[in-house]
Amino acid sequence: MSRIPPITLHRALHAVWKAPRGPGALSAVNHSVVGRRFIITAFVFFAIGGLLAMLIRAQLARPENPFLGADAYNQIFTMHGTVMMFLFAIPLIEGVALYLLPKILGARDLAFPRLSAFGYWCYLFGGTIILASMLMGVAPDSGWFMYTPLSSSTYTPGVNADVWLLGVTFVEISAICAAVEIVVTILKVRTAGMSLTRMPLMAWYLLVTAGMMLLAFPPLILGSVLLELERAFDWPFFDPERGGASLLWQHLFWLFGHPEVYIIFLPAAGAVTTLIPVFARTKIVGYGWIVAAIISLAFLSFGLWVHHMFTVGIPHLALAFFSAASMLVAVPTAIQVFAWTATLMRGRPQMSLPMLYLMGFFSVFILGGLTGVMLALVPFNWQAHDTHFVVAHLHYVLIGGFVFPMLAATSYWLPLMTGRMPVFSVSRSAFWLIFLGFHGTFLIMHFTGLLGMPRRVFTYEGGLGWDAPNLISSIGSFVMAAGFALFVVDIVLQLRFGRRFRRNPWGGTGLDWAMPAPAPSYNFASLPLVTSRDPLEDNPRLGADIAAGKGYLAGAPRAEMETLCVDMVSGEPDHVLLLPKNDYTPFLMAGGLAVFFVLFLFSAYAFSLVGVVIAAVFGWRWLWSLGARTDPEPLDAGHGLVLPVHYAARSAPTILGLKYFLAANAAFFGSLIFGYLFLWTTAPDWPPPDILDIDLLRLATLAAGLAGAGVLARLARRANDKGDARWRMLALAGSALASLLTLAGLGALALLNAPSPVSHAYGAITMAVIGYAGLHVLLGVLFTAYALARHLFGYVSAVRSADMRGAEIWQAYTAITALAGLALIVLMPGAFG
Repeated sequence: MSRIPPITLHRALHAVWKAPRGPGALSAVNHSVVGRRFIITAFVFFAIGGLLAMLIRAQLARPENPFLGADAYNQIFTMHGTVMMFLFAIPLIEGVALYLLPKILGARDLAFPRLSAFGYWCYLFGGTIILASMLMGVAPDSGWFMYTPLSSSTYTPGVNADVWLLGVTFVEISAICAAVEIVVTILKVRTAGMSLTRMPLMAWYLLVTAGMMLLAFPPLILGSVLLELERAFDWPFFDPERGGASLLWQHLFWLFGHPEVYIIFLPAAGAVTTLIPVFARTKIVGYGWIVAAIISLAFLSFGLWVHHMFTVGIPHLALAFFSAASMLVAVPTAIQVFAWTATLMRGRPQMSLPMLYLMGFFSVFILGGLTGVMLALVPFNWQAHDTHFVVAHLHYVLIGGFVFPMLAATSYWLPLMTGRMPVFSVSRSAFWLIFLGFHGTFLIMHFTGLLGMPRRVFTYEGGLGWDAPNLISSIGSFVMAAGFALFVVDIVLQLRFGRRFRRNPWGGTGLDWAMPAPAPSYNFASLPLVTSRDPLEDNPRLGADIAAGKGYLAGAPRAEMETLCVDMVSGEPDHVLLLPKNDYTPFLMAGGLAVFFVLFLFSAYAFSLVGVVIAAVFGWRWLWSLGARTDPEPLDAGHGLVLPVHYAARSAPTILGLKYFLAANAAFFGSLIFGYLFLWTTAPDWPPPDILDIDLLRLATLAAGLAGAGVLARLARRANDKGDARWRMLALAGSALASLLTLAGLGALALLNAPSPVSHAYGAITMAVIGYAGLHVLLGVLFTAYALARHLFGYVSAVRSADMRGAEIWQAYTAITALAGLALIVLMPGAFG
């Protein structure tokens, strides 16, 4: 195989991997295509968010400015924050990860290409819903944080808040999909020999970030669901007059919101860690320390959410704890800064364009970190809370800690996409405009806040000392906007006039530069064997060797889209992953969900279920396309290595992906239980006179049904492992029947025994717990029915067992969470009357 000319390998691979054009582009699932779509769409939203920021600064440039009214200003500043946080920052991270990961891991694609494509369409449709509301004059206007009771139907009676709740939830589905994709890809879809200790640090950053997304986003999704239920059906989760608590929203929001700051920062820090050794011409200092710092930072970030709630009446002991935790998080951040500084000192830094943006990052982010330590001190926080000081700190952290590194990363990796180098004179001018304009905008804003100017006000009186600082900030913002516009001009010039090159213009040592530029759709003509963290330093000819087919899975001899899966720890090849070809299913499934969200937004609740049915049909079709009806033969991967196909392997990515989806699901369930306990312990009038009425016999029956469904699914899987088709079918049918009967029991409990969800928050949160259990039992029916159908059509065997294991895992999770939920609502004090 190694004697085949490289151009022949390229043509064979391109014929299999090429992306469709025209209307067929809607079916594209290749990671490079999907990643580019995420990145371009995110930057479009960034431009829109920037234009909204210009309107804000134009309004605040002088006192009592009639440029914008209060209603328009509220919509604009809400949309600015929403666009930047939910439609730009997180999706850009997802796009960069989806585009880069296979290239830096030595793979040809991601673990679940269709999942990435589905996530993109959810992002695009959700973002379009949010932006369309602005054009129709019904944009969200309660702030990008949507605090209750301001966002409740009493104070925001239109659909403005519903647009935010439904649109953001739609977008967050995309984020969960991307997180699962990233985690499974990093753990399983790497090239041969790439152990965890040989992974690029960028992969470590993205792995930890994706894990944080799985745990941090579900509380926000739960909060959005509960608030939408309150607005749509009058379930009073956040209404203090009916046993709710408005602070519950703040807890759920900031359980997401503060980890999100580090979700945004960590990938940017990964770019910094990747670029500094390249331009310092040396290896990174402290690889192990950096990995430990990343994990520590992620862990600590989940203990800081009350940092944003110091002024709401938190007990002093809790204030002391969260204040200390807020300062402690500076330690792992400092470890990374010291590692970067030591690397620069050990090497010979070259002040190229990406390095220029990195220097901007250092100066801006460190100042943002210092003001963060100030805000972690409770007495100072009480004085500066909700002033422009906090606005300045937020932008120093997010623009300094995210935008500057992302601009550096764009300058560094854009040649990999385009095959052209940038026009440096324009690029440097853009940097200085952005850098000086940024400081002109936000440095002075610290002082505006210290002078007492509150945030989120559309005008102010003259003579308070705020006039000149606001004017300076507004001028600086337009200078910064000119810099970003020039950055876009530079990209256009690069695409049109940039100097062409073939490989590795920066002298990088990772696998991302071991391919020609622009990168082909399949990335590598053959997959390399990695023996260190810097494969191009070990073998400068590695790119040529890969192109000549001297690695694993050279070419496309079977006309299939193939890549390696490895042992998660050692990196030893484990099996061959056969990837799906282009498919319209992700687009159509996301379209079904879009129908649901749009119809629900217009209060057509019954008709909105049509969208759910559409999504379910295409979801079923998606799953049905997996696997085969016969046990496959092992494949020759080259160099004497013979490996099984993924659907015949015990450690296939599919099951791992399901487990991580359930980890996010467990975070959602945990947040629901937190909400129940929070209301029980802090809300007024708990418990109410009318509480859940259930006898022990019915409770025992429900428990037996849940446990029985789980046990029978496990027996079905064991029968499958033994090749016993008869008991496999009987156990599956029994599990489905047990789930169906349990679903009927939960329905009777909700309709006949549970208190009204409208009269008191107790009834609402109790119904939410029952609804969560019921939904998962219903999905358990579908999972086992699907596995039974696969059995009947010959897709299941002792070797091809993924369907059986998936049903077993789902039923076990459903039994555990549903039993825990029922135990909580039944056994809490007073539940028996």
